[in-house]
Amino acid sequence: MDEAIDVAAVIAGSLLLLVTFYDLFQTVVLPRPAVRRARLAPLVIRPVWRVWRWMSLRSSRLERSEASLAAFAPISLIFLFFIWALALILSYGLILFGFRDQFHPVLIDFPDAFYVSASTLVPLAYGDFVPEQGIARALIVIESANGVAFAALAITLLFELYGSFRSREEAVVALDALAGAPASAVQLLETAAEPGMDGALKETFGEWRAWSSMVLESHLAYPVLVYFRSSHDNEAWINSFGAVMDSSVLVMSSMRDEPSAGAAKLMFTIGNHLVEDLAWIFQLTLTQDAIIERSEYTAAIARLRAAGYQVIDGEEHWQKFAKMRGKYASALNQIATYLAAPPAPWVGDRSYLPHRQRPRRRAPAQRLAS
Repeated sequence: MDEAIDVAAVIAGSLLLLVTFYDLFQTVVLPRPAVRRARLAPLVIRPVWRVWRWMSLRSSRLERSEASLAAFAPISLIFLFFIWALALILSYGLILFGFRDQFHPVLIDFPDAFYVSASTLVPLAYGDFVPEQGIARALIVIESANGVAFAALAITLLFELYGSFRSREEAVVALDALAGAPASAVQLLETAAEPGMDGALKETFGEWRAWSSMVLESHLAYPVLVYFRSSHDNEAWINSFGAVMDSSVLVMSSMRDEPSAGAAKLMFTIGNHLVEDLAWIFQLTLTQDAIIERSEYTAAIARLRAAGYQVIDGEEHWQKFAKMRGKYASALNQIATYLAAPPAPWVGDRSYLPHRQRPRRRAPAQRLAS
């Protein structure tokens, strides 16, 4: 009976160890999006985020809600490493329990094996349980090496994540000077049309094309990055990206002889690539809706004409704008709403707009009075 228990413990521990190694490889080591969806990070982070988001948005103070939402990503990262470490300790504990008679003194029960495993992985072994035979000694050495490798992975991942976050936010903060906070596509174009801003629009499209490539690589390999919020008020990476994409579409669909049209086309192409991959990661159901209304487009065209652009207004150009924006607008709005990003002019929660509000029901007394 004891021998059967030992064999079962070794098999169970080995299987759990393989699953943990595979998940660590897919999530931390592999520098590209994991093809298989059965991974610990999305299974844990997404349900917890929904609850965390709901609780954070219940606060009546905006700064308190933002502080709570901003804390989620670092805490979830620590939680993930805790789960991986616990899985490694449990795995080796089960295997060591199967060879408990090779220790001095003998490991009486599983808590003793779990203690030996935990003190070895850290490592903080006090020598109260000593492996005396080959297999037990080999297991202790391997687990100790795994502990060092696990710590190195954790440190490397933290540096990689915060480096990618800093690179992402530098461009978001720099865009404030052109597009404001929250970012607005129309304001970006208006500012770029001011005297002394020659080439600013083309340069912005070039910078954000490189930014999109960087996010495409980093955020798809490590999706936890999308939960890291900007440290500045009214800023969000998804809003700023949406403003640049909208600017490129306005240039391509509604402007004549604009020097930045080529850069806008390149920005639109790489931006759509980023949106498509983000939609795949988040398993979004997309539509071809441009989201905004014709009246909003008309108002934007009027502002751009006043700013000095040679704009073309009409049904044909509205349809072209709507078709191009429909390629990415649905995904941007879903991601912005999911992340509780600050509302921007054309991206995020648009329920506050008059045309999105349902008519309120009148109270019984008002109906009777009428």
